[in-house]
Parts: sequence; C-alpha cells; structure tokens
Amino acid sequence: MRTIVYDTGALLAAERRNPDFLALHDELTAAHIRPLVPVVVLAQAWRGGPQHQISRVLKGCDVLPDDQRTGRAAGVACGASGTSDVVDAIVVATAVQYQAAVVTSDPDDLTHLADSIGVKLRLFTV
Repeated sequence: MRTIVYDTGALLAAERRNPDFLALHDELTAAHIRPLVPVVVLAQAWRGGPQHQISRVLKGCDVLPDDQRTGRAAGVACGASGTSDVVDAIVVATAVQYQAAVVTSDPDDLTHLADSIGVKLRLFTV
C-alpha cells in the first residue's frame, strides 16, 4: 500500500480510542506510511479542547490543504452522485489523486461517490 486517506470517521475513531483503528494507524506508521488527512476532514472532526487522541494520530499524518484541482474533482463527484457532502467528495478526490485506500466509518457514501465517477476505492471500515 502506497498511502491511505483518513476521513472524519477515522479521526473520530481515534478520539473514541477504537482499538482496530489505533492498531491500523500504528501498523501504518511503523511501516513508514504517513496517512493523508484533507484539511476539511480535520475541520469536521475538530471541536476544540485537547482532543488528545486526534492530536496523537495527526503527528503521524500529513494534513493536506485543499487546492483547485481537488476542489474541482470533488465538485464533479458531487454533481455526478447527486450529493452535497463536499467533505466526503474531497476524501474521494484525494484518494483518487494519490491512488490511496481510505479509512472510513461511512463506506456506503464513499462508495456511492466513487461509483458515480467510475472509480473503485479500497476501503477500511472503522
């Protein structure tokens, strides 16, 4: 696996100390794989306060700023799928751009977005 994208559900799993997610994250970082976190995912998960577990996980990740390319690809995915969830669409666009798998708690919505633009995603559900 080259890399992996975390969606909001992955960060919330970290905050809940989900053992499956934490084990996966530790395996990835031990293999020198830095998961990607689109900045909108961080914004959706972050609610202030210490959020120690999210902070711990983010130390081993690359937080990606959104750019025009990603925004356009996400917009196309929203239009094709009939959804307005730009955060999920940005996760899909990022995964496609980096040829990455996705860790999610919402596989159905991500699959719908990916199918609507003719791509298959490898998903890990937490």
